[in-house]
Amino acid sequence: MKQRALTLDVYAARDVVASEGVMKGEPLSFADELVMDDAFQIDPDAPLHAIDLLYGAEGLRRADLRENIVHLDSCLTLMGPDGGTHEALILVEVEDDAVADIFLLPLGELLPRVNYRLVGVERHTATRRFAEAASGSFARGTHITMGNGQMRRIETLQVGDMVLTRDAGKQPIRCLGQATLRATGSFAPVVIMKGALHNENDLVVRPDHRLFVYQREDHLGAGRSEVLIKARHLVDNVTVVRRRGGFIDYFQLIFDDHHIIYAEGIAAESHLIDPRTRHALPDAAQTLEHAHRAHLDYEVQDNLIPFEKAAALLRKASEN
Repeated sequence: MKQRALTLDVYAARDVVASEGVMKGEPLSFADELVMDDAFQIDPDAPLHAIDLLYGAEGLRRADLRENIVHLDSCLTLMGPDGGTHEALILVEVEDDAVADIFLLPLGELLPRVNYRLVGVERHTATRRFAEAASGSFARGTHITMGNGQMRRIETLQVGDMVLTRDAGKQPIRCLGQATLRATGSFAPVVIMKGALHNENDLVVRPDHRLFVYQREDHLGAGRSEVLIKARHLVDNVTVVRRRGGFIDYFQLIFDDHHIIYAEGIAAESHLIDPRTRHALPDAAQTLEHAHRAHLDYEVQDNLIPFEKAAALLRKASEN
């Protein structure tokens, strides 16, 4: 399995400081140094950093020249002033066997200047929760093109239903998954609005879900007609937007292989089984292995185009 890239929106641990308790005045740290019942606040001037990671069979690494190892340290449960609980993951970057940096990946919305009390630290659930956060694909209500040409809402599909694929004709669904996430931060869905890519309805997907576009002319400068591009890279805040707030039900379609299928008429990838997502697979899919497919090599590199123009360029490139 080749290494794949993902982008996470995280806080630097130094910007999350204990406001009450034993660690008062100290920054957030990894599990072994945390003290239960301490409260933490996010600095109001702290930005969410977008960090790029590579993941493969050997785990996570920074996607830069250093390629430092990044460990999933723990999953924290934090209680807000209203008694509601929030989850967040601690990621630890290591360089030369020493801690180089620590990050907080919220699995929901955390607000600045709010006391979040530490009520739980789990080391063994971090990998599963990280995988679950990657497992959602299409939002509830998405119309999927079936093998007979009909379009059906994704939540009505069942194992064995035949779905139209781009390169392999009709293929049966082997397994379906679902994840409900807070629609905030890294997990706020991307909405490709009606007409943005010649779609007749809005398409709502997770930010790192990849779409497949055939360019009649190479407006992207990719050097090929076929490209895969992450939904997050199409956001222009006009025709493609992020929808934040509340919760969202994501559904995943799992086949014997990774395929390009059609959602709201847009070619998009099915769920990919890889080292990151395997930890959240339903039991029925645990024996499946996805081999490398040629279309996975078509992904557009992050530095290739100005993302605010990507949707318009791809719309133009795919016109008849």
